[in-house]
Amino acid sequence: MESRFSLPELNAELYRRMAALTSAVENCGLDHQLLELIKMRASQINGCAYCIDIHSKAARAAGETEQRLYALNAWRETPFYTEREHAALALTEAITLITDGHVPDAVYEQAHRVFDEKEVGQIIWAAAVINTWNRLAIAARSVPGS
Repeated sequence: MESRFSLPELNAELYRRMAALTSAVENCGLDHQLLELIKMRASQINGCAYCIDIHSKAARAAGETEQRLYALNAWRETPFYTEREHAALALTEAITLITDGHVPDAVYEQAHRVFDEKEVGQIIWAAAVINTWNRLAIAARSVPGS
């Protein structure tokens, strides 16, 4: 497996700006375990092996358990996730699958029941940023594990 191109070399300035946006999301105040679940779930939906590899390692480093990582694809059917995580994952999925009904009011309202306005905004930004990285990594055919 070989990458098509290097993202930083393709356009160093845009890559630098994307990295700065990513850093801003990383430091927005949301719990790092939750952020990694958001990134993992969007990456699973998008089929981005490169990002799944990166974020599964980062999630473990943030204290995530193997059991929860393995079950993430079926988070609705397990007792392993909190109400807040359910709301964040539902919102992440709606944003990632935006053509499947946009972001339904019920999903947005569920997020607002357990997160304040600022936190909902942080989840939206986190989902948007990882979706962009997924698309970039998939287009580049970035190789997992590298």
